[in-house]
Amino acid sequence: MLPLRLAAPPPSWERDVDVVVLGSGAAGLSAALAARPVRSVLVITKDELAAGSTAWAQGGLAGVLHPEDSLEDHVRDTLAAGAGLCDEAVVRQLVTEAPTSIRYLMRLGAAFDPAEGGADVALTREGGHSHDRIVHSGGDRSGAEVQRTLDESAIGAGVEVTSRAFALDLLIGTAPDGTRQVVGVAVALVGPTGEVLSVGHVTARAVVIACGGYGQVFASTSNPPAVTGDGLALAMRAGVPAADVEFVQFHPTVLWTGPDARGQQALVSEAVRGEGAILFDAAGRRVMAGAHPLEDLAPRDVVAAAITRRMADAVEGVDDHVFLDATHLGERFYTRFPSITEACRSIGIDPAHERIPVAPASHYACGGIRAGLDGATSLRGLYAAGEVSRTGVHGANRLASNSLTESIVTGTRVGRDLAWEVPDRVDPDPLPPLPTVPERLLDPDRLREVRAVMSRHVAVLRSAASLASAAGAVGSMARTLTDDVPPSVRAWEATNLLTVASAVIAAASVRTESRGCHRRSDFPDPDDRWRTSIDVHLDAVGSVQLSGLPDTA
Repeated sequence: MLPLRLAAPPPSWERDVDVVVLGSGAAGLSAALAARPVRSVLVITKDELAAGSTAWAQGGLAGVLHPEDSLEDHVRDTLAAGAGLCDEAVVRQLVTEAPTSIRYLMRLGAAFDPAEGGADVALTREGGHSHDRIVHSGGDRSGAEVQRTLDESAIGAGVEVTSRAFALDLLIGTAPDGTRQVVGVAVALVGPTGEVLSVGHVTARAVVIACGGYGQVFASTSNPPAVTGDGLALAMRAGVPAADVEFVQFHPTVLWTGPDARGQQALVSEAVRGEGAILFDAAGRRVMAGAHPLEDLAPRDVVAAAITRRMADAVEGVDDHVFLDATHLGERFYTRFPSITEACRSIGIDPAHERIPVAPASHYACGGIRAGLDGATSLRGLYAAGEVSRTGVHGANRLASNSLTESIVTGTRVGRDLAWEVPDRVDPDPLPPLPTVPERLLDPDRLREVRAVMSRHVAVLRSAASLASAAGAVGSMARTLTDDVPPSVRAWEATNLLTVASAVIAAASVRTESRGCHRRSDFPDPDDRWRTSIDVHLDAVGSVQLSGLPDTA
């Protein structure tokens, strides 16, 4: 059984605002900025403003800005990548608003790379796109520019930020009509080493979860250390369903730094392949030739699976990476991709003259809290935006660079709507006793085991046997949850990732097909009966439950 509340010291302070935003990436800051002219807004971030995934994004934002491109083409590309699980109406909304969101960032001061001649922004292409439609900044520093722009704009607008604060659990109340409603969040203020300084209750008329994904549930990831599934776990403990959590996108080209590499790894942007780079194995044979009509620019799930299969062949004895050849760019590589150049040089590779060793690593969660493009969830007063949410845009596999665009569009929609109207204020209900599911935590030293299990058994290629092994190992760890573990950021993160791992394994185990970035070696083909999203939630005793399964499951 998983905990329904995180163990923490009793609250010693209170704070009240109109809107509290959990997370300080593109989605959270867009929501805060849009709500701020009318509402008091507090952003809670467990580290510093730029510690999440946004600042690390290399590629950019996808949007139709070229006259030869079209909204229909962007819709078609997104639906094709999503492998039958996108909500087409939601995709159309996103694609339609994407150009406006990009221009909005430019008006806020975002400096995107100009096209030759400087008349407009430069556009490049990434995997799965039929046209050049990716706006970028500083070559491969697009996310950092978006983060800088939103940081300065939000602070300038009067958004208040509380750093080094960990969102523990939602506070729930009962509206006069008997409906459950979010009324705030329990927050721990922590010191620089993760020690708990105090716990308080922040009451609010609306809570926006924008905490990002859960890439750190795997041993190797492109995600920064702060991305530990906190928002998803927090929502599940409150009874809010998640969907599509089994669809974890593995970026096919993360810099391979050695067999013992763990934690955050440097990303080699898809834009490098957009500029003509080609994947080879250790014998010098092309990896993507014949694997997909778009070859090296195929959607990420296709490329990651092809690389994984080639590594399994252990060509020339190399079974843990392949090579990306961008030497045709020569020294232009340095100016087009300065961050990647720096990462390559740190391991002694000159990308202008040498092939880059790469391997797949967890990158993006296509699923999350079930929400609309307006951020609304099934729980009144609770909204979700960005990677933590499942809006129906990404389906079974995200199209490259649609994520930052979705974060800006959804976050702005949420904030704008909350500026117009927020739920009526409701008092928190007394916290219910939890006699069957005490407030227990996972020993943070066991998080290494969780990540090892997920990378070994639930990565790019899965099977009934591997998923059963993962379920047994994670279930065993869940039985070691104890109230003897002192509350700390590390313990809370470990417990949240255990919750997320349990949900991912459960959904992946029942989906007996291969679709998008969920690949089963024992069920290698898609099955139309599974053209549906699986909902995951925790029941009243902390067990993972599934719904939305087809009748034949």
